[in-house]
Amino acid sequence: MAKDKNQGLDFDSSNLLLFVFRWRKPLLIVSVLAAILSAVFSAPMFITPKFESTVIMFPTSTASISKSLLAKNNVAKEDLLSFGEEEQAEQLIQILNSDEIRSKIVERYDLMNHYEIDTTDQYKQTKLFKEYDSNITYKRTEFQSVRVDVLDTDPEMAADIANDIAALVDSVKNRMQKERAFKAMKIAEAEYMEMKNYVKELEDSLNSLREMGVNDYESMSERFNEYYAKAILENKTQAAEKLAVQLKILSQYGGAYVSIRDMLEHEKEQLSHLRAKYQEAKVDAEQTLPHKFIVNNAFPAEKKSYPIRWLIVLVSVISTFIIALLTIIAYENLKKANN
Repeated sequence: MAKDKNQGLDFDSSNLLLFVFRWRKPLLIVSVLAAILSAVFSAPMFITPKFESTVIMFPTSTASISKSLLAKNNVAKEDLLSFGEEEQAEQLIQILNSDEIRSKIVERYDLMNHYEIDTTDQYKQTKLFKEYDSNITYKRTEFQSVRVDVLDTDPEMAADIANDIAALVDSVKNRMQKERAFKAMKIAEAEYMEMKNYVKELEDSLNSLREMGVNDYESMSERFNEYYAKAILENKTQAAEKLAVQLKILSQYGGAYVSIRDMLEHEKEQLSHLRAKYQEAKVDAEQTLPHKFIVNNAFPAEKKSYPIRWLIVLVSVISTFIIALLTIIAYENLKKANN
């Protein structure tokens, strides 16, 4: 008897189509009813339609302005016009997800009221951020571009928010970079001014030696020694005494002259290098360039994107059909088990 009961429970997996055909009317009625109800309850009077606007942009490379514009080689200059890679796309998404951009968008469009969030609610910020994240999304595409999607009940607002978010990328990234670039500029400026003052001191010292008659030590020493020897040979005592004084000055200050002259030449090269670094740092701190290439700007959508009514109806019909079928199977098995 137990065997017969098990056979009854495992009633007709091979005849499922016949079973469905036998119960076709109830299943059809339930499915049609589900289609009607899902179509009604997905109408605008029950679910507020939302419109989607999209911005697509490529990140730029991470090279600084100075390296892009002031570089001496063409490789760095080409970098100015190159698209960023995966790393730059991920960095761009991190900036898009920043609190600074979110706060500015929330404030600019008064999203607390627009999303109808109770300002006296204890968890108003949590609800606001949850609604914000559900309506505004960012993702990297297979082409390494970044897509900004904004859903809103107002198509104009959806487009404006998407375009403003894209515009804020530059201001946020520029602020982040300028904080660092400004400090770098101050360091470069201090080093440059210090070297400039040091070079000025060396030049003043060299000028003092020149006023004493020490100009070109090597050539003057050679000529004076030649003239002195000639004056001695020709017995020109007065000329020899004057030349002896000059030779004494050269012997006394010549070493200092050569040392300061060579040091000045080296330090001027360093000064030129520091000046170039200072100019680069100044450009990075004071000038800006866009950090993105806009492929598509957002525009107001003409058709709603949410809810997808046909999909709701389809899922509802399939789900209802399966649930109804399982319910009938359970009913049949229970009925056979009781008999």
